[in-house]
Amino acid sequence: MSKLFTPIEIRGETIPNRLMVSPMCQYSAEGMDGKCCQWHLVHYGTRAVGGAGLVMVEATSVQPEGRITPWDLGLWSDGQMEQLKEVVDTIVSRGSTPAIQLAHAGRKASHKQPWVGGDYLAPDQGGWEIVGPSPLPYEDAWGTPKQLSVEDIDGVVADFASAAQRSVDVGMKVIELHMAHGYLGCEFLSPLSNKRQDQYGGSLENRARFAMQTVKAIRKQIPENMPLFVRVSATEYMEGGWDIDECVELARWMRDEGVDLIDCSSGGNSPDQTLKPFPGYQVQFASRIKKEAGILTGAVGLITSPGQAEKILVDGEADVILMARELLRNPYWPLIARDELDDDTSEWPLQYARVSDVRPYSSS
Repeated sequence: MSKLFTPIEIRGETIPNRLMVSPMCQYSAEGMDGKCCQWHLVHYGTRAVGGAGLVMVEATSVQPEGRITPWDLGLWSDGQMEQLKEVVDTIVSRGSTPAIQLAHAGRKASHKQPWVGGDYLAPDQGGWEIVGPSPLPYEDAWGTPKQLSVEDIDGVVADFASAAQRSVDVGMKVIELHMAHGYLGCEFLSPLSNKRQDQYGGSLENRARFAMQTVKAIRKQIPENMPLFVRVSATEYMEGGWDIDECVELARWMRDEGVDLIDCSSGGNSPDQTLKPFPGYQVQFASRIKKEAGILTGAVGLITSPGQAEKILVDGEADVILMARELLRNPYWPLIARDELDDDTSEWPLQYARVSDVRPYSSS
């Protein structure tokens, strides 16, 4: 059997294979109330039918003002749980592990949907006051965030913990915290977006304080046998900014506080970043954090062929593969990859068996 389709046990959860659906915002909550709708049920259910070992629900905000758009999912209220549980039950019914990414967008909140331009929504345009570690805008046209007070920070941490409990209650088996891509956790970590002079700014330990408090609060809230992931931007591709050296140290601290896996992405905290993507461009970060921090890692980013994914795992550069756009293009990629790597079509639904011999991918 290929490494990609070998089960992996993380803490107390056995995930049936190492191919995971990366969290991808759908910006489709109806009524702007943060609740799942039929789109989410079909979208996530289809990825589970497609054979992914773990299906992760998109960035789900722990506060109303933490949404990227008014159409984001939320889990700040018990009233949002019923519809989310239907999504969980659908994922489970197809044998995949349900997971959720909990998030707060910080200074990158309050925008239109990307397919209508993604412009910043001011409070008088249907948006809201945005917040961040410091009153520094992501870019001039995006609005200036209000600096969070220490009491405000405590409230955000508490809301992360409450959302984690709701995640447990609806049946999620894995929780991921979004500390990447220029959202609130990432903003605190970067010396370019965090200019605070108190215990949350300055040194690496101080800039990591919000992230570490959130990890500790959630680890206390959720069952001991429940895996906890954290998505990070391993570097922000900016001179004087957050980099892989600091990220390795953060991963060590998180490992010691009960984080089980680091989901290794990059960038997103500045429009001036010098990122030049290439196939597998973020694997290097997963490899280094895995080896130097002694923690499980996930590789993500321009991983598109079964052979490429398998080689990353066989070479020991990461422990799991997370895929995003490729699974939007073809939710049945895992089933096709399993056929190519293991000559195994047994996981195809009987209803689709007539196409299970199609192999459109190469191992290059």
